[in-house]
Amino acid sequence: MAKRIRIFDTTLRDGEQSPGCSMNLSEKCEVARQLARLGVDVIEAGFAIASPGDFEAISEIAKIVKGCQVASLARSVQKDIDAAYNAVKHAEAPLIHIFIATSPIHMQYKLRMTPEQVLERAVEATKYAKSLCSEVEFSCEDATRSELPFLAQVVQKVIEAGATVINIPDTVGYTTPAEMTERIKYLRENVPDVDKVHLSVHCHNDLGMAVANSLAAVAAGATQVEGTINGIGERAGNAALEEVIMALHTRKNFFNATCNVDTTQIYRTSRLISNIIGQPIPPNKAIVGANAFAHESGIHQHGVLAERSTYEIMTPQSIGLLTNKMVLGKHSGRHAVEERLKELGYTLSKEELDSLFEKFKKLADQKKNISDSDLEALADDRQVEKPGVYKLERYVVNCGKAMTATAVIGLEKDGVVTEGVAAGTGPVDAAYKAIESIVGPDFTLTHYAIQSVSEGEDSLGEVVVRLKRGDHVATGRGLSTDIIESSLLAYINGVNKLLQQA
Repeated sequence: MAKRIRIFDTTLRDGEQSPGCSMNLSEKCEVARQLARLGVDVIEAGFAIASPGDFEAISEIAKIVKGCQVASLARSVQKDIDAAYNAVKHAEAPLIHIFIATSPIHMQYKLRMTPEQVLERAVEATKYAKSLCSEVEFSCEDATRSELPFLAQVVQKVIEAGATVINIPDTVGYTTPAEMTERIKYLRENVPDVDKVHLSVHCHNDLGMAVANSLAAVAAGATQVEGTINGIGERAGNAALEEVIMALHTRKNFFNATCNVDTTQIYRTSRLISNIIGQPIPPNKAIVGANAFAHESGIHQHGVLAERSTYEIMTPQSIGLLTNKMVLGKHSGRHAVEERLKELGYTLSKEELDSLFEKFKKLADQKKNISDSDLEALADDRQVEKPGVYKLERYVVNCGKAMTATAVIGLEKDGVVTEGVAAGTGPVDAAYKAIESIVGPDFTLTHYAIQSVSEGEDSLGEVVVRLKRGDHVATGRGLSTDIIESSLLAYINGVNKLLQQA
């Protein structure tokens, strides 16, 4: 009988910690809901002690998410554990995730503690967390550089103290699949109570082996894998969960393992994360990249046409990509648009659908046919209108080879339209300076990117910007067939997010 592998998603904690991947409260809640639809077993919603914003987000996610555990990370100190518990206590299935480093280099230089002190702290923290919450995960930070006898001793003692999950992180992405296999087997053979808990791994990708190491651990007996969607995370990122999941799905006979994830939600989840943090998915990215199911070689094309399995080991439909194309255009009705969105994996409220259908009709006046990519972009671009935010009312931008670029921008806020005028080195620079003359000069543009959403000269253009204001960073996104308008909408979106964070 195939063993079941638990999927622990840390996109909202470890993934969100990476530069440029921060999310606001509503975005975190949207991601959490989608992760629940995906069917992960655990959502690590954040690090409660890190900031009031993190605590609030974890608490809100704990209240709204059903069908999976909600976890908060905590150091092995009482104030962290208290914060974690208070953040997740309203969850349907709360979990406290505590950690302490167990490698010689971390104990000596970071913790400045002896192994005996670390062991004592680990046991005390586990007992305290267990007194608050029945489900406790314990992580041995930098476990892959820890001495095996000491690692096994710590693991056994925290199991005796009440831990229900033991995590073996490759914190700096140092290990290899063979070494990971050896480490998991050692623990299974040398920790008497290891079968009483879930044995987990959390691998980083510094040497490009995070997924391989995670799968090696599964083959050696691990029963939980931790990672992030699209592999986002600090430095080179984490194990990409979509790759781990599809490897288990495609090679179930080899691993003799399965998981409860709904694989048809993978593509939708991946796109959602990409759009919210403003980081495009590389075309050659495994599973979810644009080229993952593309075949250009004539030999490959012939083989796929004759029998798909010649060059495709999984189907596009298995991750939620649909191949049946419904032509949508200016004469398409609301019901047809709603049905196609459902097929693409989107569940929208009535208000969101009303707003999207209005945008769809405007786009249909500009394009003959609306592609799935266009429709997905419209769905991903839905933004909640809040009082006190700026809206683009009008704009005029002039530029040319023999003239200085100028821009006149009108922004509406709380019913009042304010106009800004500026010159710049190009149309976008002039437009952004005009916006700054209205909203203030405190915003610093740190990233600007343009990409085409679909094919053709009338394609939707998407602009993603990253703005900084003080210690806060926000990603702004704009969508239009006019790239100048996309640029304006992206900048204004980023400004509004930063103003709401203040």
